[in-house]
Amino acid sequence: MISKCTLDDLRLLQDIATDTYNETYSHLNTPENMNDYLENAFNTNQLTKELSNEFSSFLFLYSNDILIGYLKINEGPAQTREVGENAMEIERIYVKQKYQDKGFGKTLLQTAIELAKEHNKNEIWLGVWRKNKNAIEFHKSKGFEIRGQYSIFIGDEEKENYIMVKTLK
Repeated sequence: MISKCTLDDLRLLQDIATDTYNETYSHLNTPENMNDYLENAFNTNQLTKELSNEFSSFLFLYSNDILIGYLKINEGPAQTREVGENAMEIERIYVKQKYQDKGFGKTLLQTAIELAKEHNKNEIWLGVWRKNKNAIEFHKSKGFEIRGQYSIFIGDEEKENYIMVKTLK
């Protein structure tokens, strides 16, 4: 089941965001850099700001009433990069480790694609760490193409990401 996340769900969002990011990337970063990133990206003020942005939406994914993943999409000025004139961004798409490889990530991705189509977007895009070969191949298999790159910092370490875009129209 997929449900919209609201300000009332702030603590749940904070927990799932921190847990899934930590599960995904803690082994690739120093504890100091991870703590720095988690504290900045998922603190109460930051998430309240993101939840209050009319151009962003968070969706929760449940399985048997257990919160197992979430999705954040951005439109217009909420997008983290300018990719296309009529595009929607998938900023975050995460599923708890124990629920991966069961089709839940595909469910979230398909939900994002359907939302982009409902909003009459021409493209949908996301950033993928260039060393994450599995994610790159998964998104390629779903029709995404590498169209550029950018860097983010996790603490003091630079991470290069690919911009992957899927044309919808």
